[in-house]
Amino acid sequence: MPVLRGAVTFSRFLVEPAEGAPADLKRSLSRALKARAFAPIERRSEEERAAGFVELENHDATDFATGDLFYGEYALFAYRIDQIKVPGPVLRAEVDKWAAAFEKEKGRPPSRGEKGENRSSVRQLLRNRAVPITKVHDVSWNLKSQQLQIWAASRKAVEEVLGGLETAFKIKLIPLIPASVAARTGIEDSALGPTAELIGMELQAEVSHGEA
Repeated sequence: MPVLRGAVTFSRFLVEPAEGAPADLKRSLSRALKARAFAPIERRSEEERAAGFVELENHDATDFATGDLFYGEYALFAYRIDQIKVPGPVLRAEVDKWAAAFEKEKGRPPSRGEKGENRSSVRQLLRNRAVPITKVHDVSWNLKSQQLQIWAASRKAVEEVLGGLETAFKIKLIPLIPASVAARTGIEDSALGPTAELIGMELQAEVSHGEA
């Protein structure tokens, strides 16, 4: 939980309501989170990935009760991604082992259909045994200033959480980076260049003067 542990890797955004956004975002927050809450991967299905919102301090909980969601003027929650992968080499090795045993017992190699059927069975068996890879990205939303932070280092992860937030809450998230802030406040691009202090022009001038 980076929000509670003080990690500093996050992306900042300004929250703006989009078309169809509820008048009172705070009152609809819990309902919107539940609508796109995380649900575990169904082992019997073909899905390999599941993603959705969870509570900040309990990544298995999706109740989003007021006491677990709001901290002063902040709404704190998380976005969880689970993925199950059956390694190809492991699957091939198991199928090859079965095919060798089949040929030894039957005196012939398995047909394509028999091999395909076994492959599906072995894949399901390995899938049932696999432990999902879980990644959780914290989200902190200041409901007073309407600034939101996504605690993730990967750009891909930030973009996925961003999409989930914008869809769930019908909002638009504007990156709080110098270029976007300047555009909103009417500052020209030319004014965003490095200052003399930043590139050390004063120091260069002193060195040149000393050498002369």
